[in-house]
Amino acid sequence: MQLEFSFIIPVYNRPDETLELLQSFEALKTTTLFEIVIVEDGSTVPSKEVVAQFNSKLNISYYFKENSGPGDSRNFGMQQAKGNYFIILDSDCILPANYLFEVEKSLKSEYVDCFGGPDAAHESFSDLQKAINFSMTSFLTTGGIRGNKKSIDTFQPRSFNMGISKEAFLKSGGFGYIHPGEDPDLSIRLWQLGYKTKLIPEAFVYHKRRISWQKFYKQVNKFGLVRPILSVWHPSTKKIIYWLPTLFSLGLVVSVFLFFKIKLFLALYVLYFMVAFIAALWETKNLKVACFAIIAITVQFFGYGYGFLKSTLAVDVLKKNPESYFPNLFFKT
Repeated sequence: MQLEFSFIIPVYNRPDETLELLQSFEALKTTTLFEIVIVEDGSTVPSKEVVAQFNSKLNISYYFKENSGPGDSRNFGMQQAKGNYFIILDSDCILPANYLFEVEKSLKSEYVDCFGGPDAAHESFSDLQKAINFSMTSFLTTGGIRGNKKSIDTFQPRSFNMGISKEAFLKSGGFGYIHPGEDPDLSIRLWQLGYKTKLIPEAFVYHKRRISWQKFYKQVNKFGLVRPILSVWHPSTKKIIYWLPTLFSLGLVVSVFLFFKIKLFLALYVLYFMVAFIAALWETKNLKVACFAIIAITVQFFGYGYGFLKSTLAVDVLKKNPESYFPNLFFKT
């Protein structure tokens, strides 16, 4: 099969990040032809002038549409694309030079209709961004829940770095209107249609993620809110491990309040954070980032854990309608 790649990139008020991403496209080491489809999702600070700088350098097209969320914008971009295999990126990503080479090599050796790649922190990222990256990717937190490099059929790609064949897109109908959560929902529906997914460890991107503690908390809290909704939609995907952040957070609160009665319990948490600190320091070689990583891990567990518990009580126990009860998680298209 001759692979013809189309990169689909939704953008919302991020011209500076779009510039960095397109500059990394220029530096790709590949002989493979590809196109780039930029979809401006109703931005008030558009990237049109940034994109225009690359018209003569890259095979790039630009579309502006009303705001309807990243999932619908990705679908729109794939409808305009000319390739037979789509690669979806977030605008706050930077590609390493060998990215497309690794994708093509992996798909030619073991073809799947949907893949995901990991993310890493670029040396230019802030200390906060590096700490958040550690928290979101480390095996010590929730980084391994989605699956690992040996898993196939069960790995859930994330849309900041995700590939899907044109055939699978057309059969599945693409992304739904929940956000976040549109990417695991799509993965589950692809499995139900008989398509396979996998992780390509070498096809990583540098992903900026959030740039403040408040925005990071809001992001992981939403991740926690959508997981029980996905479990209601797809009951076979329920896993006890999704309770981990909630149980971790409740256990930490209880151990602090009952310190004098169960010192050993609190000591286990202290030991965990010490191990996480050492792991972050070893990985980043930066004392400040390692300290920030402890904060990021705490924010991640409490944000996700609270969101998961709140949503479970609402949609699983009280049987509330998710769209009515959590309207901020759904885009109307």
